[in-house]
Amino acid sequence: MTYKKANILIVDDDFDMLELLQRQLHDQNFHAYKASNVLEAINILKYSRIDLLITDLQMPQVDGIALIKYVSDHYPKLPTLVITGFPSIDGALEAMKSGAVDYLIKPFTTEELKSAVAKALPQNLQEATRDSLANNSISYAGIIGNSEPMQKLIDLIERVKDNKATVLIQGESGTGKELIARAIHYKGRFAAQPFIAVNCGGIPEDLLEAELFGYTKGSFTGALENRQGFFQAADKGTIFLDEIGNAPMKVQTRLLRVLQEKEIQRIGEQNAKKIDIRIIAATNSDLYKMVKIGKFREDLYYRLNVVNICTPPLRSHKEDIVYLANNFLRKYGSEYGKRTKLSDKALELLQNYDWPGNVRELENIIQRAIILSDDEITSEQLPEHFKYDIGSYDTSFKSLEEVEKEYILKVLAYTDQNKTKAAAILKIDRKTLRNKLK
Repeated sequence: MTYKKANILIVDDDFDMLELLQRQLHDQNFHAYKASNVLEAINILKYSRIDLLITDLQMPQVDGIALIKYVSDHYPKLPTLVITGFPSIDGALEAMKSGAVDYLIKPFTTEELKSAVAKALPQNLQEATRDSLANNSISYAGIIGNSEPMQKLIDLIERVKDNKATVLIQGESGTGKELIARAIHYKGRFAAQPFIAVNCGGIPEDLLEAELFGYTKGSFTGALENRQGFFQAADKGTIFLDEIGNAPMKVQTRLLRVLQEKEIQRIGEQNAKKIDIRIIAATNSDLYKMVKIGKFREDLYYRLNVVNICTPPLRSHKEDIVYLANNFLRKYGSEYGKRTKLSDKALELLQNYDWPGNVRELENIIQRAIILSDDEITSEQLPEHFKYDIGSYDTSFKSLEEVEKEYILKVLAYTDQNKTKAAAILKIDRKTLRNKLK
């Protein structure tokens, strides 16, 4: 059975009730979206797949009856469950006539909620939800895995997705940090707002400040017009600052002000502008060590590290390799018009490898293997370093400098000469790598 955990939207102006319902539904293995008013709920319905609506009736401005009627016209297949603390026969009748399938009176027990949800939710979704934890694969916003580390990661995303707390994602290169940032944004209640991704390591240091904060005409050489920066473009939504460890000190100082004051100031402009934004930063560097040696601001580090998410390296959850590999087989098989499967021996070699490049390396290996294979990927299509080597009997030796040079060139070849990625794998900064290459 294909994994599909049911999504339930709860609408209530009582925040305590929202939290209680979300916890109860989570315990029953559902995903729960929350909205405190009808307009918020409609926004979520537009941009998310919802399988069941649970709504209160008595709410300010627009009431639950109006929402039920809206859903009945716009989403006629979406079942609706009504909850209310002010029961009346007329209210119940009107709710049922408008399209609700059941009616719960507050306060109700967990078992009463469970029974009502079971009655309202289509049978196929109930079965899929019951079976999801025992299923052979799992996919959550593009994040694939069924291991304990991945389940913990997804649970943490669920906890932070509906608020704007600052998040710091740390982990090795290739573990999917941007994918996690996108999941936090697009699975939460701000999904309809902008998501702007900025690679701080891919923009020259002298341009990063202007790109982030914007500038006014004439504020520096080459500033030919007024231009808003990435922070303004992401207003009301999320900005993702990848490779934050590469941000120069001047940018770090200005970023601290954004976090403290919730305002930005364009280069050349005197007045600051308020912004409403969630910041998610990511790094494969050890920021704490960088703080200790003076390369990263300590106050900024603690401001960014409100919620910390550590991405697990692939070697820590090798049981997910088969699901990831099958996902890439489908992806690139469709792209190249091939129906390719993975042989048992090839899968064994994949699972025995330590994956220094993590999921990104696995994806590249599968893509390459599909191109080289016909209908099945065997050990022949995998790189030589995946296979058993009995070693060499050559008694000549190389200097440490020669060995280092060969290894650096090997890593550069693997990353297609991308110095940022190579430096991350080598665990050195780009300046050190440039010096070694000279």
